[in-house]
Amino acid sequence: MQSIRRQLLFWLIGIVLAGVGLAGWLIYRQALAEANELFDYQLQEIAAALPSEPFAQIFGAHNDADEGIVIQIWSRTGSLMYYSHPRAPLAPRAELGFSTERTDRGDWRVYGAIVGDNVVQLAQPLSVRNRLAANVALRTLWPLIVLLPFLGVAVWGVVGRGLAPLRRVTRALDARRPEALDPLPDAGLPLEVRPLVRALNGLLARLSSALDTQRAFVADAAHELRTPLAAVQIQSQLVARAQDADARREALADLQAGVTRATRLAEQLLALARAEPDAGAVKESIDLRMLLADCVAAHAPIAQRAGIDLGFERAQEATVTADADSLRVMFGNLLDNAVKYTPAGGRIDVSLTADEDGRLACVQIADSGPGIPAEERSRVFDRFYRDASARARTDVSGSGLGLAIVKRVAAQHKASIELGDAPLGGLLVTVRF
Repeated sequence: MQSIRRQLLFWLIGIVLAGVGLAGWLIYRQALAEANELFDYQLQEIAAALPSEPFAQIFGAHNDADEGIVIQIWSRTGSLMYYSHPRAPLAPRAELGFSTERTDRGDWRVYGAIVGDNVVQLAQPLSVRNRLAANVALRTLWPLIVLLPFLGVAVWGVVGRGLAPLRRVTRALDARRPEALDPLPDAGLPLEVRPLVRALNGLLARLSSALDTQRAFVADAAHELRTPLAAVQIQSQLVARAQDADARREALADLQAGVTRATRLAEQLLALARAEPDAGAVKESIDLRMLLADCVAAHAPIAQRAGIDLGFERAQEATVTADADSLRVMFGNLLDNAVKYTPAGGRIDVSLTADEDGRLACVQIADSGPGIPAEERSRVFDRFYRDASARARTDVSGSGLGLAIVKRVAAQHKASIELGDAPLGGLLVTVRF
């Protein structure tokens, strides 16, 4: 597990070390430039101070172990008259002005000049200058190097202090009960921590809303299932008490119808749960005309038995990105409602229109049934709600979940759904993708 504090410490110390190294190199280069300027001036001054008279003989030589300045003097005829280090690895001829000579014993800074009747050559090893510049840089940087451990401790403490708000938020979350979904306070938190706390509060708000929806759904489902299950229990008791074969047959038929209603209600409840907008359905590109044709074909036999004319009025090519199973559930519920509430001899027209590129699709299902009163159209999408005309029908069973499922599937696919008056006199349902 990676630690933010450890990473910050590593990178900050690394950056400081790199900065110290770069500063040391710049200080060294600056000190070396100043040392070169100073020593070059010194060589010029020493050359100017040498005697200008011609020498009669060679002066005594010094020990070549001396790392100071090497002096050699020639006459104008080229005769070596004086040398301070007999074995100094320098050129046997003097070159006027400043130059740098590379030898097997290192680089030398050489200055040649004419002094009176003599040619003077002064040389100094560059290692002396380099060593002086390095000492200057080291003396400048050593306090920073000594302070590095203390800097690391300070960074560790400062980073820990900066991460303290995160630890407070963590402790606040750890101390919460599972049912506590109220937002975390963000007062007094740093600007960098507030977005995290606000994102957590948003998640808690969505989770609270989802739990409230789930509780309401479970309560409604339990309430709605209680009635058909109670009916099934009573019908099973009637089967047990039947005195003859005809009574038993009639009770069994009622029991089978009750089980069918309870099963249908359970299936619709499951479909409604799956149609939640955040259910995470897998979406893909779908041929909407083919899918709609399958749904119409599945309901055609039922409509034919009820004496209803079900078919396409218009069907254009259209492609949508959606979950195919969810769309089948939505159109299946719409067609099922239309077939149930359209009287015998009635008509149901299905149409599919699309724009030129086939991306913006519109599905309309119109029937010649009783329709839904305009004042109740906004409520029929609520769970378990049935409008007055549907409740008055004793020949049609329903749970009030069909249009709720349709609305959920439409929301899942970011589609709009509208209810209106059909040209046939019944209900017109319009779904726009």
